[in-house]
Amino acid sequence: MRNRWSDRRFAVITILPAFVLVFGIVLFPLIQTFIYSLKNMELTSASQGQFVGIHNYTHALTDSSVWASFGKTAYFSSISIVLELVLGLLVALLLNENIRGIAFLRSIIILPWAVPTIVNAAMWKWIFHPEYGALNALLVQLHVMTSYHSWLSSPWTAMNMVIVADVWKMTPFVCIFFLASLQMTNKSVYEAASMDGAGLFHRFFVLTLPYLKPTVLVLIVMRTMESFKVFDLIYALTQGGPSNGTMVVIYKAYIQAFTNLQFSQGATLSYLIAMFIALLTFVYVKVLKVEEAS
Repeated sequence: MRNRWSDRRFAVITILPAFVLVFGIVLFPLIQTFIYSLKNMELTSASQGQFVGIHNYTHALTDSSVWASFGKTAYFSSISIVLELVLGLLVALLLNENIRGIAFLRSIIILPWAVPTIVNAAMWKWIFHPEYGALNALLVQLHVMTSYHSWLSSPWTAMNMVIVADVWKMTPFVCIFFLASLQMTNKSVYEAASMDGAGLFHRFFVLTLPYLKPTVLVLIVMRTMESFKVFDLIYALTQGGPSNGTMVVIYKAYIQAFTNLQFSQGATLSYLIAMFIALLTFVYVKVLKVEEAS
């Protein structure tokens, strides 16, 4: 009995520092942010600190600018995820082949993902520069355009250029996942299908794609969560502009909290983002379980 008590005490002593660290870094800010979302934390307001219940949530859900930012986030997420999945799969299929120099290509494919996002954004900002950018120079040299274009000056092109920057960085990450799944496939099944006369496209759609379904769903969950949290890319490239054309919801939460000093609104948007991501993740996990069961 004494040894059992000693073991429990030792376990508590060893776990306690980690618990304190997690509480201080993760749990306490989450709780404090939730409390802020239930109060009036606008520093310029005379009723600052007053408890308002769910008023901040109802105000956010009836604010057209909030829904517009969610729409821009959904557009950014859907387009970037689709492009990353398609390009990542194509590159993974290439890297899965036994060709000369493939080991070197596999080792360097991860480099764009390893570049810090803020560095990636600074690089693309120079590429998109209206006067000195490499993109304008290349397109003019190829006679695709006759004059230079300001890629980040209109809402539509600015959002699409942000997507290009995100796709360039995250496609290698998606590719590594697909490549790992392809490396675990049963090669004998492909050899048997080839001997039976199955063509390349037939093998891809009948054998490869069904096998990769769980990987696709996992990647969709991961990339959806990450794309809803993209902040530094927007901050470095466009800062939500022009004309709020790239004002995704996480950047709007930042503006509300640290520019407008409306901390309660920023906290409310943060929790709305978290709840939306949790709902999407729940749906994806349910779909994944159904796929595994079938």
